[in-house]
Amino acid sequence: MSSLRVQPDPSDPRLTRRLTGLDQTGKAVETSVTVERALTLFLNGQEIVTMMTILDRPEELALGYLLNQGMLRRTDAVTAVEYDEDLQLVIVRTETPTNFETKLRKKTLTSGCAQGTAFGDLMEDFATVELAPEARLRTSWLYGLLGRINTLPSLYLEAGAIHGCALCRQDAPIVYMEDVGRHNAVDKIAGWMFREREAPEDKIFYTTGRLTSEMVIKTVRMGIPILISRSGFTAWAVELAREANLTLIGRCKGKRFLALAGEQRIVFDADLTHVPEESAKHWRKNSAEAMGRADAE
Repeated sequence: MSSLRVQPDPSDPRLTRRLTGLDQTGKAVETSVTVERALTLFLNGQEIVTMMTILDRPEELALGYLLNQGMLRRTDAVTAVEYDEDLQLVIVRTETPTNFETKLRKKTLTSGCAQGTAFGDLMEDFATVELAPEARLRTSWLYGLLGRINTLPSLYLEAGAIHGCALCRQDAPIVYMEDVGRHNAVDKIAGWMFREREAPEDKIFYTTGRLTSEMVIKTVRMGIPILISRSGFTAWAVELAREANLTLIGRCKGKRFLALAGEQRIVFDADLTHVPEESAKHWRKNSAEAMGRADAE
């Protein structure tokens, strides 16, 4: 896909491992499983956090994590990002000295899988972000986008136990990231945008994970005006999205979706008679609809 600039490589032997076991009948089977590793992040001379990740893009993950925690700003000058594969650590160095001891003492366990953690004031700077009011989402773009994302080579289809996020423009994914926690996949995209100086105003953010407060806060921090998920919502996520004027669309599968915030950006231009239903191989394991349909077959 010509528009896609970054994506995982499901054939990378560092990201999955083949293991043998028994299925429900007692038959020996071989399967792929996702490999997770620890990555310790330093900001200048201060240890910030140790994260569990697939470790495919550690530099982007480190930068995005710091940006989404408010420890870096998009205007900050980063002088180096140093990754040591043997020690499994990454050091981000900035022109300006940093000290976040007070912020590190205030910790919030987020609703993200793999126990995402946010330091300091979770809502810091949230109310001051202005999302592009002129941004639009055509439903023809949305359905085209879903088809393209579902056909991407992915670690999920290879091994499961993974979440995916995509940065998109109109009906084309630009960057696709996967990780064991959706917060990691989000942070990797945030870090990529920082390194590439990618403007957020005309972008769409797509995630396979739930639309929680953490997802909304991070999307708003990144300055992206539209957030889409194949999964459902939490009430606080909807409340925050409405406060920030973020277009929030969930339960997005096949022809169906539900918008609970920022509906004024949606242009209904697609003919639903020409939109296909989603293929069964793309149903997520946590989809009640998929489970019900699979049981009926």
